[in-house]
Amino acid sequence: MSKIEVDAIDKQSGSTVTIGGSGTNVVLGTCGQTVSLGTGATQTGFGRTGTVDWQTGSIKTTTFTAANGEGYFANTNGGAFTMNLPAGVAGAIVSVADYGDNFGTNGLTIAANGSDKINGETSNPILNINGESVTLVFVDSTEGWITVNASSENIVGSPFLIASGGTETTCGDYKIHSFTGPGTFTVSQVSCTAADNTVSYLVVAGGGAGGLGVTNSGGGGGAGGFREFRAPVSGCYSVSPLNGSTPITVTATSFPITVGAGGAGQATPTPGDQGGPGGVSTFSTVTSAGGGGGGSQNSPTCGNGANGGSGGGSAYNGSGSSGGTGNTPPVSPPQGNSGGNNTTPGGQQASTGGGGATAAATPVPQNPPSVPDRGSPGGAGASTSITGSSVARSGGGGSNMSDDTGRPGGTGGGGAGGSNGTGNTGGGGGGGSKNAPNSSASGGGGSGIVVIRYKYK
Repeated sequence: MSKIEVDAIDKQSGSTVTIGGSGTNVVLGTCGQTVSLGTGATQTGFGRTGTVDWQTGSIKTTTFTAANGEGYFANTNGGAFTMNLPAGVAGAIVSVADYGDNFGTNGLTIAANGSDKINGETSNPILNINGESVTLVFVDSTEGWITVNASSENIVGSPFLIASGGTETTCGDYKIHSFTGPGTFTVSQVSCTAADNTVSYLVVAGGGAGGLGVTNSGGGGGAGGFREFRAPVSGCYSVSPLNGSTPITVTATSFPITVGAGGAGQATPTPGDQGGPGGVSTFSTVTSAGGGGGGSQNSPTCGNGANGGSGGGSAYNGSGSSGGTGNTPPVSPPQGNSGGNNTTPGGQQASTGGGGATAAATPVPQNPPSVPDRGSPGGAGASTSITGSSVARSGGGGSNMSDDTGRPGGTGGGGAGGSNGTGNTGGGGGGGSKNAPNSSASGGGGSGIVVIRYKYK
């Protein structure tokens, strides 16, 4: 066997050095020796053995971009982050492992470059099992990066929507986010099935407060606006007659949530005041209007209730007064109803209830002198099982009679005369009266609520 010993081989001309020719077997190095590429050099045709160079001197704690041929230890103890894959080239290989057994608490997202796929999917998988590790090899544009080794199981992008925010509960295969105050609904990943990204929701505004009569009684507060939509893929649950608002299809972004406060009640009679209006509630493009305040006796508006999601009830003024108009501003299906009218041109010294989500308050006609003065209850609210059980919300506040006897609020959190609406139902507050000896302040409206529901498994 011939033997040639040299310290270096260099080109004679051009830029290519060729070792061996067609049909020739060339062996580089011997047992115990290392054959390596020079700094900056690249190779083709040698292929890989399925291993990577583990980067033990650089533990990853924030989002980073992986390089072909390298393996990484990711420490998510400080929070979830992302490993971005390099552009897919056939034979490229990348590995990653959980450094501190934290993936179960804070997952590591693996994001493909551009239109590359991971295990045939366009969505990005999340490593969410403590101690999990995975090795990926890029094969072709059809399947993209394929898992060739994993500590638990083959990984693919979740086919379901992933989100967070509010109080999270589940009902079968569906997740429910309930917001009883301002917050953020954050979608971190959309579903691979487009229809699953249209979510179900309930948006209820704050209820209006009852009005306060100076010598007689005030009208009940109107309920907060009630808007509901049940998505086609949302599970079988009962909805209200108001179901059918604008569909909302979410994307991977954050959605600020506003939950309206209830209107403030009145303890001191101030002629001219109406009960405080409820605050609006919002989710994405959907807004529910706050309930209108109840009318107060001797006000410049002649005891009229205020307009709103549902209108406030009217107060006695000696010549007839009107309840506030519901569904203001108008939407379809309507978000509420009007408060009751006092049609009395004289002796009837009673007020009316506020409107509710599904019913207007009853008007009060004039009574003959022999019939005691009377008021009317609040309008009925609406019931839905979006949270997994049936709950009524957005009932109108009841009025207060001239003898200080409170009329009942509407089903769905409406306060009886002199009582507050129930919190997180959007119920209207009950009307108040300053007649001695049993005078009462007007009730404040109940705060609203926002509920979002979708398929999560």
